[in-house]
Amino acid sequence: MKKRKFEEWCVKVFMVLATIIVTGSFFLIVGTVFYKGFHYMNWDMITKTPSGGFYIGKAGGILNAIIGSLYVAGGATILGLVISIPVALYINLYLKSKLIYANTLRLVFDVLFGIPSIVYGAFGFLIMVYFGIRASLLGGIIAVTLLVIPILVRTLDEVIRTVPNELRDATLSLGATRWEVAKVILRQVRPGIFTAILLSFGRAIGDVASVLFTAGFSDNVPTSLHEPAATLPLAIFFQLGSSVEEVQGRGYASALILTIIVLIITVLSEILIKRFSKHKIQ
Repeated sequence: MKKRKFEEWCVKVFMVLATIIVTGSFFLIVGTVFYKGFHYMNWDMITKTPSGGFYIGKAGGILNAIIGSLYVAGGATILGLVISIPVALYINLYLKSKLIYANTLRLVFDVLFGIPSIVYGAFGFLIMVYFGIRASLLGGIIAVTLLVIPILVRTLDEVIRTVPNELRDATLSLGATRWEVAKVILRQVRPGIFTAILLSFGRAIGDVASVLFTAGFSDNVPTSLHEPAATLPLAIFFQLGSSVEEVQGRGYASALILTIIVLIITVLSEILIKRFSKHKIQ
């Protein structure tokens, strides 16, 4: 009994320490960004585009990067979702009796999940060169879509697997087709879909390597898919690389804005998840 109690105590201490380390790291990162960036936050930062000499300390803001990031992350998430939902449904409905193929596909997407984003950026750049697409908003969306598809597929796959088999069997017993079963399943996993959207959007809006060669950079807000688009991670990278203290402070302010955007998306997703979870069959 003493040995079991000692083991339980050790595990409890380990869990508490791990929680403190993770929570402390979170508040340290957010606190550092807030402390160094809040002083440089102003209305011009979010309402104006960079004017001449912005990156050497002159006037202007990062409206171009904010809108560009929302365009790239939003477009990639929507496009990735359109591609990923059919893939996840196919794995769980049409390959359910062929576990070897289904597990092989899951392994493939697990590997794609872990590939560095710079590889997706390089592959996206090759696609752009082949089709004659210049560095643009479209190129950034293509590269980031490739990046988030494995996240969406694996998240949706795990969510769909939580749907009770009895619900599928009951739907089929009523004479429903597989497509009708798929619609029933999608209704059940709507909270999980919002979770997948949150994960993919957070990864998309915060990634810099995949858009480095594909989205380009511009001080203007893109008005078409074929124009270069600035993103917040690239803007932060350029500003923090400056030797001017004012510009470095704006870099931390840009990081704070990016954090706030992700926080807003997270809160909205949680609200939608709770709303649609009320109609979920347990």
